[in-house]
Amino acid sequence: MTGAERRRQANDRARRRAIRALAAQMGVPYSVAARLIADPHRALVFAHREQRPFHARVRDTRDAATPPLGRAAHLTARFPRLRTAAGRLYDGRDRGTVLAMLYAVVAHESPGLLPAAGELEWVAELGEETAVDITCAGLDRAARLLLDADQWGLWTRVEAALEAGDPRGEATISLGRELRTVSLRGSLPGARQTLDAVLLAAHRLKAPGTAIGLGGRTATVVGARWPESGPPVAYEVRLDGDPRIHVVDLGQEQEPAGV
Repeated sequence: MTGAERRRQANDRARRRAIRALAAQMGVPYSVAARLIADPHRALVFAHREQRPFHARVRDTRDAATPPLGRAAHLTARFPRLRTAAGRLYDGRDRGTVLAMLYAVVAHESPGLLPAAGELEWVAELGEETAVDITCAGLDRAARLLLDADQWGLWTRVEAALEAGDPRGEATISLGRELRTVSLRGSLPGARQTLDAVLLAAHRLKAPGTAIGLGGRTATVVGARWPESGPPVAYEVRLDGDPRIHVVDLGQEQEPAGV
């Protein structure tokens, strides 16, 4: 064994120890800690959120339980931009605006998917993001499925939803202004990854940004494939050095080499 190989193995062992220590410290899965180790800025954001006092958590969950604007802003802050081997994920300057527009469309076209206001108010006071996610699961799923439909038609649906809203409402005014003046297409992938992340967590599956092993190579999860109902059927991944999207059935992925 050469000196370079010994140093590489020692570095791999040190990295694994650091990941295990961070996972134990934060009470998160190994794969989450591995992503945080790879992105110090994201680790700082995550640690800050985990250490919030109860009143701060309640403030956040009140936002999370207030679609369209509050929930969109909450998820955008909760899943900050991430640099990976597959490129930047959770990206897009107007990601929060896109998320809010998706929620507005769902509320207009399928109002039955909106949780009752009293239920949202009650669950928000628990200060637990996961509890709000469970309550909003149908809303989040419907918003995510909108991104699998015709994107050109999406903007027509957004416009119809805003026209049907309260003309004096904050959401109608702010989103209407954004729809007319901002190019939002570049923020669609980041919105898609954000919704994938929150929905995949409910199934205890890997969020976009997670490194996996695939056929002896390292890949990065960049999304998920969802049927009309039920759990996801596949991951969308990018292999290192390959910009193409590959579809991987659930269960075919392995831990990446060195983990």
